[in-house]
Amino acid sequence: MSKARIAVLVSGGGTNLEALLNAQEAGGIPHGEIVVVLSSAAGAYALERAKNHGVPGFSVPRKGSTQADFEAGLTAKLTEYRADMIVLAGFLSILSGDFVKRWPDRILNVHPALIPSFCGKGMYGLKVHEAALEKGVKVTGATVHLVNEIPDGGKILLQKAVEVLPGDTPETLQRRVMEQAEWILLPRATELVARQLTA
Repeated sequence: MSKARIAVLVSGGGTNLEALLNAQEAGGIPHGEIVVVLSSAAGAYALERAKNHGVPGFSVPRKGSTQADFEAGLTAKLTEYRADMIVLAGFLSILSGDFVKRWPDRILNVHPALIPSFCGKGMYGLKVHEAALEKGVKVTGATVHLVNEIPDGGKILLQKAVEVLPGDTPETLQRRVMEQAEWILLPRATELVARQLTA
């Protein structure tokens, strides 16, 4: 069976990447194979995680690069590894509409909230959970969606709700959303897209 070749783009510690790699090794992504990990930050621990799982990882630094040069660097590696699809797993760099257009329905992103809540400019990482707690919501969660050239646009593939508990801090809420939603949804959505690509 041919498998979709998956590139995972990261910027930090790589906990979502670890969830993907573990799911792949457990047979949870039978129609796909992670072939390369690209980090927008030099020295991101995610690259160490990739190495520990035998997956090639490279730094394509965003800092000090123009958007065009940064995306050219990404494209060169994606081409070299013949990627069929891209998973944004804690990837904090903005991709241009032109870049996204070249990957129609092939870029997945995970957001640590139930879109359309707590998304948009500046809403990433702990900031999302801080906003949820400030608003006083009882339920939050995570969303995996296909990216298109409209910011925060794209088709929602999967969502999962997570309860907000009394006494939650942004950190405890972030951890629960990762464990109960992101780490479950991201591999599942990756398999959905990989299966469509290999059908």
